[in-house]
This record gives sequence, structure tokens and C-alpha cells, in this order.
Amino acid sequence: MKKIRYALQMKSMRFALISVLLAFATQTMAQEGVTWKEMHKVKKKETIFGIANEYGLTVEELIKANPEMNTPGYSLKKGDFIFIPFSAAELQQRAGNVQQATQQGTQTISVGQLANATAKQNDVDIRNRAIRVGVMLPLHDVDGDGRRMVEYYRGMLLACDSLKKNGISVDIHAWNVNIDADIRQTLLDPAAAKCDIIFGPLYTKQMKPLSEFVRTYGIKLVIPFSISGNDVQENPNIYQVYQTPNDINDATINQFLERFPAHHPVFIDCNDSTSQKGIFTMGLRRIMDARGISYNVTNLNSSDEAFSKAFSRTEPNIVILNTGRSPELNSTLRRLDRLTSQVGGLSISMFGYTDWLMYTKVYLEYFHKYDTYIPATFYHDPNSAKSISIENQYRRWFKTDMMYALPRFGLTGFDQAYFFLSGLHERGKAFNATKAESRHLPIQTQFNFKRAAKGGGMQNRQLTFVHYAPNHSIVLNNY
Repeated sequence: MKKIRYALQMKSMRFALISVLLAFATQTMAQEGVTWKEMHKVKKKETIFGIANEYGLTVEELIKANPEMNTPGYSLKKGDFIFIPFSAAELQQRAGNVQQATQQGTQTISVGQLANATAKQNDVDIRNRAIRVGVMLPLHDVDGDGRRMVEYYRGMLLACDSLKKNGISVDIHAWNVNIDADIRQTLLDPAAAKCDIIFGPLYTKQMKPLSEFVRTYGIKLVIPFSISGNDVQENPNIYQVYQTPNDINDATINQFLERFPAHHPVFIDCNDSTSQKGIFTMGLRRIMDARGISYNVTNLNSSDEAFSKAFSRTEPNIVILNTGRSPELNSTLRRLDRLTSQVGGLSISMFGYTDWLMYTKVYLEYFHKYDTYIPATFYHDPNSAKSISIENQYRRWFKTDMMYALPRFGLTGFDQAYFFLSGLHERGKAFNATKAESRHLPIQTQFNFKRAAKGGGMQNRQLTFVHYAPNHSIVLNNY
């Protein structure tokens, strides 16, 4: 684990190791859902029964803390690490101690409540102290995941620098939690329980232990990227930035129908057998059929005459492809150029895909010419003064440029860290990340968190139409 206290001196960035100021150790405190107290390294010829007996556990208690033991064919191997849970007797004893200490008669406080109360005792209001941040992501140079997350983390540090200039202090603890890591071992670090907010994980298999951990300790958990499962539906401590393709499709279809009621839709089949965009186009067509909305379908390989017949001469046309690939987009643009040269007075707009943002260097003039709308969960204007400033700062600090990727991972880290940390500083633990609660103007990612389900966490619902208008302006329409 990297234990980093963020500080800025002169014009350089400095990191100083900080001591862990915890009044208790996670290894010696049972928790609800996180009930291990230490790790045991398996020795030669040891058995599950023998280890359980050594620690005063039943075999069932040991297996419950190590679910992989239920896997058919499982056997202990020398050098393996297994988790040692608190025994039922230990849990009962601790609960009894709490009951006596609180002098509340027969009222019983759960072990999880004890852990939470101890961790937060004498805690100063978060608005009046440094915000304690945990980062649990693959922070390494071994593969693409690691390099992308390192850039994301560096973006977070740039946000901390901006916050520092505004009088907001941040303590960051960063753990390298790679794809093979058992995150439960990371959570044994006492610093983890003291975090106010944790960013991570990247991998779905690490989600459940971390979800239980943040619930136990009252920590906010920001899931920055795609993750499977429904934890956000059940855990009020979770803030999920990622939106599923189905959620995006449904929202985009609704917005399409609201925004273009006076347009004549023209669907162009681009003969791309690898495309997944049919989920959107077929979903849109089904609703149009149900509502009696007329549209035409043509093919990229159709004759000029057949292609032309698909377009209205009296209504504005909105063109939708069933692929996001560049070659098919290029062919479509050539067909539209030929069509508009043959038929004067046609009004044509295009409805694209987030993938097209990667092609703006090549097709920017075409996007403006054909009044293009692109739905996205982000937008990065490389020519904005703020974006240029952050990218230049990144280059100075880390002696390299951000990766050429959309979205930019460094800018993603900056936006997420600035949004959540400034919100916590202003509103404390009551911050729920709704759009009304933050005045942060993002560089790349818009946020509008809404409750995912009753009793559940918050999920980002912000989407944007990036509109390349014929007057060469770029307009962002949020929905």
C-alpha cells in the first residue's frame, strides 16, 4: 500500500509518508460482513480441521470466512493464505463488553456498530479537517488496466492540487489492487477503515467484500468504471458512475423521440456483422412501430435511386446508422454528399454514437455539415482553456502526455475526485452527489446522481447530446 499525504510546496508536488492515527486495529475487531481478524499461512500437511482447532473455531466458521473451500476438489496447499474469523464465543464476548460499557441495561450493540463507533470516535466534522481518501485500483505498469488506472489516479492528484489552492486538505491512501488480489487482505490494513471515501474497485469479483466493508464503516464508495452486479441497488453507501448499455439505450431512445418529433427518420443498414448498435436501432424502431411513427430503411449498398427514395423532400431527415465504425461512416458521408449534390434543398441531420467522438479529427467538418448529434456520457473539448491547463499540468508533473483515449482517464480521475471531494468539504457526510449539491464545472464528465432503489445507493444518470451545429458551434444538451 502507498500511504500518501497530499501536499504542495512551491511549484512542485511532494508526497510524505504519514503515520496511521487509528485507535484500534482492524485485525482485532470483528465486523459485520467482514469477520476475519488475521491471515494464516498454510504449512505443510496442515488440514482445515487442524487450523480450525488451533484458533478455537469450528470447521463451519473457518469455511464461511473462506468460501473457496466449498469448491469441489479444494485442498489446502503449503504457502496459501486463509482468513481466520472471530469465533462465535469472541463475538459474543465483545458484544457483552459493549453492552456493559455503554451502561444501557439490556440493550445490545452489534459488533459492526462497535467497530463503526470506535473508528469514528472523537472524529472531527469532515468539513473542518482533511478528507481521508482511499484508492483501491490496479496501480501498476504490468498491463493496460494498470496503466489506465495510474493515469486516472494521477488525475485525482491534480484535482487535489486544485482543491488545496481552495483551502481543502486531502489525505490519500492508495493500494495496488490488481486483478489477482484478494481485496479482503487489503481491507485488513487499519487505514482502510478510517477512509471517508474510497474509489474502486475495477474488478467485479472484488466488489462484494468492499461493499460490505464500506457499509460496516459508513464509508462512501465511488465505483468509477464498469462493474457487474446490483450492489448499488442494495447498498446506500455506493455511488456508481458507470451506466449500463441498456440504461443508456433506453434514455437515448426516449430523448431521440422527444427531440426529433418533426424529423423523418432514415435508418441505413451498413452491413456490419460485428456491430452491436442494432440493440439501439431495433429498440428505437419497435417503439416507432408501436406509436405509428413512419420511417424508411435503406442500405449502404443500395442504388442511388433507392437510396434517394428513403429521404423526405418536405420534412427534415434524421439519419441513423446501425454501426459506429469509421469505414461505414465514411461511406455514408460520401453517399450523402452525392445525394445532396443530386437533390437540392434536402435537410439532413445525423444521429451518431459515442464512438464517433474518436473520429472528430477526420470528420469534424462533416459533423457540422450534417448537423450531427452524438449521445455520450462524457465530452472532452481539447481546445478549452481548462482542459489545456490540466493536460499541461499533467505533462509537467509526470513527464508524459495522457493516453489518447476517450474518455481521457486522467481527466476522468480529475473530475470524479474534484466533484466528490469538494462536495464532501462543503456538505460533509450529508453529501449525496446530486446535481444540485455541486457547483463543480467538469472538464469531461457530467454528474447527476439519483437514488438507484429504495434503500440503495446513488447512480449517475447524466447523459449528453454533443451537437455539432452547422454554424460550427458545439452545443452540449444534457438529459
